[in-house]
Amino acid sequence: MYLAMNRFNVPLEHAAEFEELWLTRESKLQDMDGFVSFHMLKGPEEDGRILYASHTVWQTEECFRAWTTSEEFRVSHARAGQSRKLHEGAPRFEGFKAIQKIDALQSA
Repeated sequence: MYLAMNRFNVPLEHAAEFEELWLTRESKLQDMDGFVSFHMLKGPEEDGRILYASHTVWQTEECFRAWTTSEEFRVSHARAGQSRKLHEGAPRFEGFKAIQKIDALQSA
């Protein structure tokens, strides 16, 4: 498993617009080999900013890398330039390889 995450610091006055941009964007993730899941997470508010994180799970890092060079990626990020005014600085990318997995127990 590979987890790809981008963190965004969004001023409070842009939070609603930032969320709307993400909630209405055209995602092509489901079309990609190795895609597992996506979450857009809303974190704590601090000093007039809200921390957001996009959190994408892939079967492998290679699947994620293929996504970043695909036509589907370009289509999904076509409106990304619109968000530059909505968050401070560049998104902070973090990539993680799983070293352990524990699943919830299923009821019998």
